Amino acid sequence: MGKFVITTRKNGEFQFNLKAGNGEIILTSEGYTAKASCINGIESVRKNAADDNRYEKKEAKDGRLFFNLKASNGQVIGASQMYKSESGRDNGIDSVKRNAPEATVEEIAE
Repeated sequence: MGKFVITTRKNGEFQFNLKAGNGEIILTSEGYTAKASCINGIESVRKNAADDNRYEKKEAKDGRLFFNLKASNGQVIGASQMYKSESGRDNGIDSVKRNAPEATVEEIAE
């Protein structure tokens, strides 16, 4: 089962990573100034993860592929790692869909 891991950035902002059952990071959030906002972001991922229309498939300038998960208002909730192939990216999306709804939340003190 996956888990959301909340950490604090050097600038004091909170962020979360969604990790798959194998520990691999499959989605990373933006920075949040308040922990409550970070937790709301996690809930938004859970709510939107199952909807194919919420995934924006992108290509970086260097040709690597990634995706963004967006909320219903169009705001990016999280971004994926970089992938070398479309199938890798699609597997990443499937992993978010599988892991996010039931993922536990863990906070790492830094």
